Order: sequence, then structure tokens, then C-alpha cells
Amino acid sequence: MSATSGAVWGRAEQQDFRSRVRGTLLGTAVGDALGGPVDGLTLEEIRAAHGPEGLVDLGYGYGRRGTVTHHTQLTLFTVDGLIRAQVRRDTGAWHPPTDLHRAYLRWAATQRDWGPDERRKEDGWLAREEWLYARREPTRALLLGLGDERMGTLESPKNPDDMGPEAVARSAPFGLLVGWEPQLVVQLAVECSAQTHGHPTACLSAGAYAVIVHGLARGQSLDGSVQQALALLAARPGHQPVSDALQHALGAVRQGMPSPGRVEELTGDGAADGMLAAAVYCALVGEDVRHGLSLAVNQAGPSAVAGALTGGLLGALHGETALPPAWVAELEGRQTILELADDFAMEMTQGPALHSPVGASPGWLARYPR
Repeated sequence: MSATSGAVWGRAEQQDFRSRVRGTLLGTAVGDALGGPVDGLTLEEIRAAHGPEGLVDLGYGYGRRGTVTHHTQLTLFTVDGLIRAQVRRDTGAWHPPTDLHRAYLRWAATQRDWGPDERRKEDGWLAREEWLYARREPTRALLLGLGDERMGTLESPKNPDDMGPEAVARSAPFGLLVGWEPQLVVQLAVECSAQTHGHPTACLSAGAYAVIVHGLARGQSLDGSVQQALALLAARPGHQPVSDALQHALGAVRQGMPSPGRVEELTGDGAADGMLAAAVYCALVGEDVRHGLSLAVNQAGPSAVAGALTGGLLGALHGETALPPAWVAELEGRQTILELADDFAMEMTQGPALHSPVGASPGWLARYPR
């Protein structure tokens, strides 16, 4: 069954897919919101502020509970870009990295402008959501990578020495392209990483994360999805650090009770490969979503990234109903996230009914202009 070829989806398949899409996006945001307030703190500092068990509930960030960071913002613009790529395909133009780059430039505008420009109808609806215009400590690599119109490519990447995890943290939506072959999911995530984080370790970590989510969204186990990612990585130059990190995560599962020390060992210096490994480990050993996310954020590494990556995996694996409802209820931008998730699920399962080369829904094209 191909989501991009107009294949017919059964009702049960559509419902399962929508639950996994919602789970992935809400899980990313909930993990991001959980980890954001303790990002950059040591475990001792986290425990001093939140008690001996560390952070086990949403904390206060940017003035309230449940606020997200730039990781969630960029994840949402990734979804927007993927929908726009599908819509624009009707025109005969089919180059998803370009559509993703345009989406990321729309995010970059939210970091510069006071609020949405209602006159720019071509921006679509997501760029008019005022809450997304909050600046949530985006990294220098993101701002430099998207600071001009030139699109980074694998041949000429932006920030070619940057191994940071930010590109990985926005890559879960690529894995929701369940009608694509896994190697194409890897390729798209890798190419889009090069727009801001061009080091091979960053690019291949993004590709590996996307294809792990892809396996989960198609109903595979987490261990099986990681094994598939390792097999696909093996053919790519420069894969060894990422492959080693994933193998390290799998090995750590068999080393006794989970602990913050083990998570910190996996995160290392906070580069993309270490954060990917930590997220895989926390998702594998977590007794449930709450436990897995708490394990991810209670460590000295980048807690928001760890939470976002772990949440994306657990949401794709279990669907939206497995997420802690009290956390989802307080989540900043929840209605926007749900609306975007449902639009993505509808586009991927029923796109031909929404638009085609011979006709289209005016309302859909207003939301996602060609």
C-alpha cells in the first residue's frame, strides 16, 4: 500500500495511521515540553530543584507549564512542508527538499517577525499561528543555516562541521511517509539535515531516526526498526559513528536497571548520534511512556532534545492514547498540533480526493498553497 500512489486505505488502517501520526507529533512536543525547563542542568541540579526522583511532571518554562521549544516548532514546519510537497506534485514539480526548505524559511521568519503577515496568503495557515512566533532559544546553526535563501545540499551543505542534534529532532515526520520505501525516507531526512547541519554524523543520525519512526508507524517493533536502520546505514559512507551509537544503545538495554548514568553515557557530548542512541535506549527500556520520557530528561545532556526524540518514538510505537493525558492537556499549541496531524493523515491517505491535476478543494489549497 502506498500513501503517495492513491492506493485505497481501509477505515481501520486510516484510524491506526492517524493515531500514530498524532502520537508522533504530540509525543515529540510532550517530551520537548518536559525536558525544556531542565535543559542544560546537571542531574544534581535537577534533583535539587525537583526532588530526589528528579523531574517527573511538567515544569515551568517560558512562564507556564507545557511550553515547547524550537524542536517542536521545526517539527511542525516539517509536516507543513511535506503536505505542501504532496500538493505541489500536481503541478509537475516534485522536489520535496525544496518544499521543506521553504517551510523551514517560514519558520525562520517566525524567529524574526513580531507576528504573522496576513497579506502573505502563500504562507498557508501554519505560518499564521501566532503562538509559533515565540523565540525559544534556537541554536546558531539553525539561524545561520536558514539565514539566507540558499538551500544547503549534500554537495554543498550548510554548517558542514556541525554535529548538533537539532536536525534529528525535527525529522520524525519523514518517518510518517509510510507509503515510501525506507531508503527514500532516509535519503530525504539526510538531504534536509544538510540545510542546517551538514556533518555526516548529523545527517545520518537524522536519516536513522526517520527510518526508525517509519518502521514504528508501519507497525514494526522498536528493536526491528533499529535493526532495519542499521542495515540501511551500512551502505552509506561515514555511517560508523551512528551505527556504533545505535549498537551501544541496544547493548545498554541488557546491562541491568535503567539509570541516569547509563543515559548520560549514551548522550556523550550531546551530538546527534549520542542523542539518537539515548532516545532509542529510553524508548526500549521505559516501562511506559511517562517512565521513558522521565528517564530521557533526567540527565545532564540536552534534555529537551532527548525528550522530543524519545517522545516521537514512543508516540509512533503506541499511538496518541498511550501519552499521559494530563501532560497532553497542558501542552502549548495542542490544538494546532492535532489539526496539523489530522491534515497530514488525511493528505497521506486521501490526497487524490483533496487535489489532483484536474481539480482541487479550494479550502485545502488555501491551507496548503501550491
